[in-house]
Amino acid sequence: MSFFKKLRDRMFRSSDRIGQGLDDLVAEAPPTPAEPPRGLIGRLMGSAEPARVLDDAMLESLEELLIQADLGVETALRVTANIAEGRMGRRITATDLRQALAEEVARILDTVARPLPIYPRRPQVVLVVGVNGSGKTTTIGKLASQFRAAGKSVVIAAGDTFRAAAVDQLRIWGDRAGVPVMTAPEGSDPASLAFDALTRARETGADLLLIDTAGRLQNRADLMEELAKIVRVLKKVDPEAPHNTLLVLDATTGQNALAQVEIFRKIAQVTGLVMTKLDGTAKGGVLVALADRFGLPIHAIGVGEQIDDLAPFDPQDFARALVGLDA
Repeated sequence: MSFFKKLRDRMFRSSDRIGQGLDDLVAEAPPTPAEPPRGLIGRLMGSAEPARVLDDAMLESLEELLIQADLGVETALRVTANIAEGRMGRRITATDLRQALAEEVARILDTVARPLPIYPRRPQVVLVVGVNGSGKTTTIGKLASQFRAAGKSVVIAAGDTFRAAAVDQLRIWGDRAGVPVMTAPEGSDPASLAFDALTRARETGADLLLIDTAGRLQNRADLMEELAKIVRVLKKVDPEAPHNTLLVLDATTGQNALAQVEIFRKIAQVTGLVMTKLDGTAKGGVLVALADRFGLPIHAIGVGEQIDDLAPFDPQDFARALVGLDA
């Protein structure tokens, strides 16, 4: 199964919400006395698809639909304004709306869709941050497995030393991928583990070191200090480390993802985003809002638990899946 088909099929709640909403927008306008029924117009034009004149009322309903799909107010207003340009007063079908909306969404996302950069420096240190439950640990496991399959040597550091479940999960992924997972006793200093992991990665000539971190936001000061200490210790071994800081976001949190980006940009120097759990939410539109507000690179998205359910971010595929269009 292609990743687009997975994305299209599994993002059913978002696609249904937007796609059905666009159908309803077109269908809700009754014919005026001055025009024949839409069905007759459709037959005369060689198409039975209903059409409606794009007017202010329709644009307002479109804005509300996009806000409900979690694009956010500012992004929704900007998108609808762009769709209106050159189309106001013209008859438009639901398919026309889908295509126009997909083009606008893809235009926003095109500027941020970038693969995780791979540098010649070895080992490349990737610090992975995010709140607990965001899919951070699973994302690290999938990335490690994919890089290993691509011929890269990888080391994982289980730096969330306060959650035994996270460590166990990384061990499972490490066993699957044939990747070593460095751990420390529960409650140990994560910075010390990161130091040991980077030292080992250098000694073994590893290409990549992926470091998991805690995601407790109840006390941001503690988390900030913990992450800052990890970075300070890494720089003792490699002054340029970490080379990437990935923020993993859970799509089911909707607009809360925006707040998380704000927090982690202050706590850590986030260089790129990964969004998970797009298969279980009606809030996939938040990815568009994130791109529009922050402009941070979006490296990958996830739609399930399997290794191939995490893929590089493709803005056109995402936009078409979001509005319910085929590839």
